Amino acid sequence: MKLPNAHLALVAKEKIEDYLLNAAHPDNGGKARFFESLGFRSDDWKALARALRNLALAGEVTESLDTAHGRKYILEAAIETPCGKQPAVRTIWIIDRGRNRPRLVTAYPAGTRERNYD
Repeated sequence: MKLPNAHLALVAKEKIEDYLLNAAHPDNGGKARFFESLGFRSDDWKALARALRNLALAGEVTESLDTAHGRKYILEAAIETPCGKQPAVRTIWIIDRGRNRPRLVTAYPAGTRERNYD
C-alpha cells in the first residue's frame, strides 16, 4: 500500500531545521548526526525535504494506526543523499483528522527504534 495522497506530502521547514538537523533538540536522539553524515545540511534543508517527499511517493506503508490526532503511516525505503549513499530510512506521516494531506512526523534510520511515535 502506498501513502494516501503522497503527492500532497508536507515536509515543513521547521521539521527539518529545528528537529531532524538540530543536534541540540532534546528529542533528536542522534537523527541530526545520521542525516548530516549523509551530506544533508540545515542551510540546504530543502534537499532533505525533497528526499523525504520522494520516499513518501515511492515507499510502501509497512504499518498504519489510528491515533487521537489522525491516522499515522509508517514507511521504510531508501533515500537519495548528497553523498550518493542510499540508506534505508523509516518515516512516520500523519493525515490529521478532517484533512487529506499527509505531513511528516519524524524520520530516522531504519532498523532503529523511535520513541513515542504512536
